[in-house]
Amino acid sequence: MKPFIKVMKALSDPSRVKIVKALQHRSLCVCELKEALGLAQSTVSKHLKVLEEAGLVSYEKDGLWVNFQLNGRPDNTYAREMLAQVNEWLEADEDIREMLDRLPGIDREFITRG
Repeated sequence: MKPFIKVMKALSDPSRVKIVKALQHRSLCVCELKEALGLAQSTVSKHLKVLEEAGLVSYEKDGLWVNFQLNGRPDNTYAREMLAQVNEWLEADEDIREMLDRLPGIDREFITRG
């Protein structure tokens, strides 16, 4: 039951759901997620850690950047199933739409220079 509870707790926070929805569209670094969500970098990092521990997201290092993406092959069956479901859900939600509309204008190169 622990793997199930871990996934459900990870997806019980609106900001973490938004992170999952954003990562459906492209991989993002913490600074890009910070801009998309309007949260502090430390808060975004904490949310990513919870999602990673639940098996929902993974990351790759690319030089100085750490790119987060949805876990393409979660070991946790519940994580795999919930990612498939969340992919279909909430596309029309106003908060999700607003965030997704901002995503194309968010560029790590501009953020770090700005």
